Amino acid sequence: MSPAKKRPRSAEIFSRAEQILVGGVNSPVRAFRSVGGDALIIERGQGAYVYDADGNELIDFVCSWGAMLLGHAHPAVTAAITEQARKGTSFGVTTELELQLATLIRDAIPFSKKFASSPAAPKPP
Repeated sequence: MSPAKKRPRSAEIFSRAEQILVGGVNSPVRAFRSVGGDALIIERGQGAYVYDADGNELIDFVCSWGAMLLGHAHPAVTAAITEQARKGTSFGVTTELELQLATLIRDAIPFSKKFASSPAAPKPP
């Protein structure tokens, strides 16, 4: 049985995506047709698994290219995100959390002295 037959809702969503997104995907990495497959339409993730729009459970070997070290929807991560979202999510000015993150990154890279998170940031002296 072809993936499209096992994934009718995913196929329908992908058909709509092809009308709006180039190749029906938001990144060329997700263009499955070039490797003989159909694009996956993922609806949610939990732990090490993702679930497509048809409810099929799949092991997530991609892990958002490394960003999901604790898996999808880890309780500690979702609690921290919820807490911060209540305070605001983006301010466009320096925050203490930004300083904490920069300090962790600098400390993890012993030869670095200062950290810039944006190419538009002032150059370190």
